[in-house]
Amino acid sequence: MRIARVLTRLNLGGPARQALAADPRLVERGHVVRLFAGTPEPGEGDLFERFRERGIDTVRVPGLRRGLAPVRDVFARRFLQREFASFAPDVVHTHASKAGTLGRQAARGVRPLPARVHTFHGHVLEGYFPALVSRFFVRHESRLARETDRIVAVSHATAEDLLRLGVVGEEKLVVVQPGIELDDLLALPPASERGSDGELRRLIGAEQGELVVGVIGRLAAVKRPQLALDVFDTLAEGGKPWHLVFVGDGSERASLERRIGALSAAHRRRVHLVGAREDMVAVFSDLDLVLATSRSEGLPVALIEAAAAGLPVVATDVGGVAELVAHERTGLLGKTVDELSFHLAALLEHATERQAMGGRARLRVAKRHGADVLAGRLEELYRAVLDERGAAGLDGAPAPSERPLRTEGATP
Repeated sequence: MRIARVLTRLNLGGPARQALAADPRLVERGHVVRLFAGTPEPGEGDLFERFRERGIDTVRVPGLRRGLAPVRDVFARRFLQREFASFAPDVVHTHASKAGTLGRQAARGVRPLPARVHTFHGHVLEGYFPALVSRFFVRHESRLARETDRIVAVSHATAEDLLRLGVVGEEKLVVVQPGIELDDLLALPPASERGSDGELRRLIGAEQGELVVGVIGRLAAVKRPQLALDVFDTLAEGGKPWHLVFVGDGSERASLERRIGALSAAHRRRVHLVGAREDMVAVFSDLDLVLATSRSEGLPVALIEAAAAGLPVVATDVGGVAELVAHERTGLLGKTVDELSFHLAALLEHATERQAMGGRARLRVAKRHGADVLAGRLEELYRAVLDERGAAGLDGAPAPSERPLRTEGATP
């Protein structure tokens, strides 16, 4: 198969990490993959060269960025249409709202018409904007879904939202949970056997015996990093000293810096903004716990990584988080500052429970969220779509003799 994948940007977030895990394996299985991506925002990191190093044909799309920019979007869409016409993909797979809109619009004018697959890694269809704007986005996504062969949700919770909002019907909707490269994280020794002088711990000045709690991801309003700081404020005076470290960057950084600057000197020493980091294995090896305070999620890759590193999670019970974090087995879930603080305090205090939860989390994700699992699921999805189009006599489906043989062991 000839597969065109379109992402708004190749930052350090979940969609890019999943593509980096699956696409080399699809190439190894004999498929031709070309990845199209725009430019990340400052501080987000950029995996563009990493894709090229892994042998993925990667193309930068001029003008493709997050945010509203009608003129820039026109140039990006036209660029994609020309590229698709030259590449002649069997499948165009788009990710998230901006790339999903421009990529599917660009595919309309290509002949033969490729199959179109779009992934929602979460959504902003309610609770983010005024009601009128939200209704516009729902109608817009519904129109695009009608011309899309499959809509993919990364969690069952996201799928239920899309059904409830009327974006897509059951017949086109599938759930494909994330998969990423896990080998290096799974190879880390158990948390109880790790040293206390890693790079991150040295950077933040964590002393022997002080625990480190990580908040991983963009410093964006939807991730609610301010809520994590509220949890720190609640617990700062009691128990053993511990450090809170924000790994990521974004629009909320300035307001976090102001709040941290207003803390007492003793507390300020224990809250850190270290920016986006590419070597996440080194980061997770120096953490004892992960705290996630998002308002909305699909199924967060950062929590998959935490589990693979053998770390328990304290997280808000939103979106697909509960599909990944088994409450009281691999982590603890709550909704309010008080609940999250209570859970975090319990795990900070009890090392045995932390380590037991982390061990169970590692076993859970190793079987469900590896790169090979994701590549197999995507391969089967693309083949199913092309088989349907071929049976219906639609443009873009390869002739039976051109279709690759079914790969044994691929996960449907």
